[in-house]
Amino acid sequence: MAIPILMYHNVAEVPEGLHPDGRCLYVTPAAFTAQMQLLRRAGYRGVSMSQAMPYLRGEKRGRVVAITFDDGYLDNLENAMPVLQRHGFSATCYIVNGCIGRHNLWDAGNLGVQKPMMTVAQLHAWRDGGMEIGAHSRTHPHLTACSDAELQDEIVGGKAELEGLLGFEVPQFCYPFGDADVRVARVARAAGYAASPTVRRGRAKRGTDLFMLPRVAIDNADSLAHFAIRTFTPFEDFRAA
Repeated sequence: MAIPILMYHNVAEVPEGLHPDGRCLYVTPAAFTAQMQLLRRAGYRGVSMSQAMPYLRGEKRGRVVAITFDDGYLDNLENAMPVLQRHGFSATCYIVNGCIGRHNLWDAGNLGVQKPMMTVAQLHAWRDGGMEIGAHSRTHPHLTACSDAELQDEIVGGKAELEGLLGFEVPQFCYPFGDADVRVARVARAAGYAASPTVRRGRAKRGTDLFMLPRVAIDNADSLAHFAIRTFTPFEDFRAA
């Protein structure tokens, strides 16, 4: 049975001055609410990546959708979490250590917009609200371009640093920009993470490499019908092939 892993970034209105390339990073609060309502009506349960692991490993079967947010934007806490809680869903948010309490340092110049990130206290509020925190490296680099030493710092050192900041284990990882290869995946696995998704299109299936998981990227251009097709049907699997 296919398991969609949904990928979100911002749940907010598209800001003025945003470069057109950045529109795909947004889903409006109204659209997000409609999408979660549709999942619930269709009999699906939204889960975090850790909750999805038994399904990804083939140990359990059921109608689940893993919900992920990349980067750690404040709007995830303010706009997405209340909707998730209303439906009894959970989700994983992947955090860039060096941007905690700051903004999107890696792409603000290109996008023309500084987007606020959660602080440590807000990350605790996210977790206390029933959500999960995952790691997204120290500085959001292209990992395949990193040296071996830089990979150790970004992935292994980043895990230790984030866990030290938060005071609890962080078992999940996500590659910045979805940029990964065999070398990068090997370091993530050795660091002690349980899994890491990419930005490769498709839905996960039993036997899929847990460190090369595909995702369904949801963005501003998706109508509710398109969201349903991409999530519930083999559409994304065919597109990936």
